[in-house]
Parts: sequence; structure tokens; C-alpha cells
Amino acid sequence: MMNYHKLLEKVSEYALDYFKTQNSKSFIYHNKKHTEDVVNKTTEIANHYQVNPHDLAMVCSAAWFHDLGYFIDPDHHESQSALLAESFLRAKEVDESDILIIKNCIMATHMPQSPNSLLEKIICDADLYHLGTDDFLKKDKAMQQEYNDFHHPHLNKSEWRQKSIVFLQKHQYHTDYCQQLLDSSKQKNIEILKSKVGNALDKVVQPEHKLDENIAVADVTPATDRPKIKKNKDKAIDDKPEKGIETMFRISSSNHQRLSDMADKKAHIMITVNSIILSALISLVLRRLNEYEYLLIPTIILLGVSVAAMTFSILSTRPSIPNGVFSKDEVDNKTVNLLFFGNFYKMGLDDYNYGMLKMMDDKEFLYGSLIKDLYSQGVVLGKKYRLLRIAYSVFMFGLIVSVIAFIIAVTFFSTNKPTI
Repeated sequence: MMNYHKLLEKVSEYALDYFKTQNSKSFIYHNKKHTEDVVNKTTEIANHYQVNPHDLAMVCSAAWFHDLGYFIDPDHHESQSALLAESFLRAKEVDESDILIIKNCIMATHMPQSPNSLLEKIICDADLYHLGTDDFLKKDKAMQQEYNDFHHPHLNKSEWRQKSIVFLQKHQYHTDYCQQLLDSSKQKNIEILKSKVGNALDKVVQPEHKLDENIAVADVTPATDRPKIKKNKDKAIDDKPEKGIETMFRISSSNHQRLSDMADKKAHIMITVNSIILSALISLVLRRLNEYEYLLIPTIILLGVSVAAMTFSILSTRPSIPNGVFSKDEVDNKTVNLLFFGNFYKMGLDDYNYGMLKMMDDKEFLYGSLIKDLYSQGVVLGKKYRLLRIAYSVFMFGLIVSVIAFIIAVTFFSTNKPTI
């Protein structure tokens, strides 16, 4: 069976050595630092979706390889990177199916991006993660310099900014994680670029200076159109708080859901472990206690610990459902949360439709319901983790006490000490 952790180590070593041997100062943006950033962001997004070790190795390997082709052919670097990956992975006897997954991930980063699988979406978003960060302007400047090193004629700042605005407006993140986390910041970067372009245009035409009538200023926006830019900018700024609020609700709800899944997994682990302990005690020890009477107290302690830990773990995952009914008065008074199924699952469709339409028409009712839903998730999470903490504490300390009790019983109270 392939050791994917070892494979990923070999891939990273190969990529880092490749950058050393192909050290080109022309690649100011597509360099080792960019690749390392993409690998880190790929890992971050993949961990959010809790991908298995195999898939993590596949997508991170693709991230290490995805830009190595720039040193061979910048205009077709994805296909060159895929060939480099294929050659290396075959030499390491990696399965053809895994090689295909890695190559598809690399090719998915080709512009315009069109990923199909979750892994392809992850690497695409990791590759352009910076578009929604505070580092965007710095990296965009490096990208312009690199572009001008390979293309003629060069693009000046204004031309490049307009090109960047168009790119940002057309771009979209493919994972809901990046959409929730980065979309609002990406919009902010668009507005910053627009303001810089607008300021540059203002500097080109100064009212106090006369322009030579024989000189034509190319690509200058007429003065009458400039207020429109400012108006759109102001509108976007006015929309930001609402978008920020919606993003906050999405991220918080997603985080609560992930924490709830983690709690359920922890409870499952505790239930499984204690089930095994109980089965072993019942089948091996309890039926022979008449032969080992000195083990009675340690056995009872361990039984009690296992039962208590299992009970608290089950309680942490035990669902509690409300009566599933609401009244029209509750809808009119905005006191019911229609976003939680427990409040409406016994209601008819017409009543539920009435409530939802009422909520969607009322911004205060809608946001109030979102707040209640978020709060309810937090309350449930608090209860889950409180019970889980009790279960793990009981198990940990109880196990220590049980082991000590067994040692004392065997050491001081055993006479013939027969073997079980």
C-alpha cells in the first residue's frame, strides 16, 4: 500500500530542488514562495473539508507541481507541469489512477478555471487565494512586473489595474469556504483598484492647465462620466456592511456545523472504546470473579467508569426536538425561528409558506431569525461539548483509578494469583 505521507515528502523535495536548479529572477511572482503559499492554502482548504489522507496527498502534490512548467513554457505551463508530474510519479511507481487525479488538478488551474471535482476546486481556489486578501495589491504589483518582463509592449500601471479589475470581476471562488471567507475582501480590492484608476484619470486632465489642442489624450474618461464612477463606488461601499453580515452568518453557521460534526465523532470514539471495555469485562472477568474475588472492587470501578463515560457520550449526541408547531401570531410577532426544522416539521406547507414569505419580506425578521438560529446552534454546541468533557474526564480519571485499584488488588490481596 502506498505511503502517501512519504510520497508527499518526495514530491516537495523534488519541487524545491527544481526551483534551486531553475533559479530565474524573471519569475517575480510565479516562484518558490508562491508555490509554498499555494501548498499551504491547499492544505488549509482541504482540512476544512476533512479530506482523507489519500486525497490530501493528491491535491497537495498537484499544488507542488502546478507552476513548475513556467520554467519550460510560460504560455503552456499547466501542460508542462502535468508532464513533469507524470514523469516523476511514474518513476516512483505511483498508480496511474492517482497520476491522473494529480494531472487533472494541475490542468484545472488553467485560465479560465473550470474545476470538476472537490480536489480540483480546492487547488483552483488555493492558487488564487490572494485575490481576497490584504496581500493582493503587493502580489498584483509583482505579477505586473513579471508580465512586463515576458511581454511587449509593457502595460503601465493604469492599464494593468484595469486588466486586474476585469479579471477580479470575472473570477469566482469554487468552494463555499473561500466564497464565505474571501468574497467580501476581493470586492474591497476591486474597489481599491477602481479608486486608483479614477485618481489616475483625474491627474491626467487638470482643469487649471490648458492642454495643447493638437495633443489627444487617449483612453481618458470624460469628466461628465467621472461622478458615475464615484456613485458606483459609493453604492458598493453602502452594500458592504450587508454583504459582510451575510458572510459572517455563513461562516459562523459553517463553523458551528463543523464543530458539531467533530463533537459527534468524539462521542462515537468514546462509545466505541467503552463498548469494547464492557464486552471484555463481561466476557472475561465477571463470569470468573468467584475465582478472583480480590478483583471485584477494581472491576466494579472500571464498569462504573465505562458506563458513566458512555452515558455522557450518548447524552451529548441525543437529539432534542421541539413540538414542531408554530402559530400565525408568532410569525406576525416575529418570535418564531423558521430556519430550524424543529419549529415547523408538523406544520402544513401553506402555513410554512406564509411564515417564510413574511420573513423574507421583513429584513428585521430575517436577520432576527438568523441570529436566533446561530444562537441555538451555539447553545446545542455548548451542551454537546460540556457533556463530552465530562465523559472524557470521567474516562481519563476513572481509568487511572481503575488501573491503580487493579495493581493494589493484585499486589496486596492476591494469594495464588492465577492467570486469567
